[in-house]
Amino acid sequence: MKSHEIFSAVDPAVVTEILDWFRANDRNVYKSALSTLAGKRKLRPVFIQKKALADQYAWFHKTLQINACEAIGDQILQGYLLAGQQSMLGMFCDGLGIPHDGKGSVVGELPKGLDKEKLDATVDKLVDVFDPKIFTIYLHCFNMQLLGGYSTLTEKIESDERLKLA
Repeated sequence: MKSHEIFSAVDPAVVTEILDWFRANDRNVYKSALSTLAGKRKLRPVFIQKKALADQYAWFHKTLQINACEAIGDQILQGYLLAGQQSMLGMFCDGLGIPHDGKGSVVGELPKGLDKEKLDATVDKLVDVFDPKIFTIYLHCFNMQLLGGYSTLTEKIESDERLKLA
């Protein structure tokens, strides 16, 4: 699943949470993303900035669902997960035995496959610890790291009712 598909499927409250995080923790990324997305839509950024915050977020969400905005969507998801969800990323890597830097960034090569039993146990643990929708976004993003994704992870996401984006 690509980022524009994630943004198409995800609950708007999750997008609000992500954008709130950027406004509180890295306002420059928020402003840069807004400016870039506005440019892609042939709008001046000030037109979006003058909107009420809820309307800005709705505009962001709608715009990130467009395939042409894929790169910005990728950056927003990666930035949020790597900076705002480090403990989740680290715990996921620990559960699967993937070496990482302590902040969830994989050290060395990604594994070629994922052990189904470790994956099931890790998902069972983390879906109860973290917001299941945010965790599911992470699983989709992790799955994009390998061309074609991990078959065990794809199967888990598709079959586990707890791992729904909306």
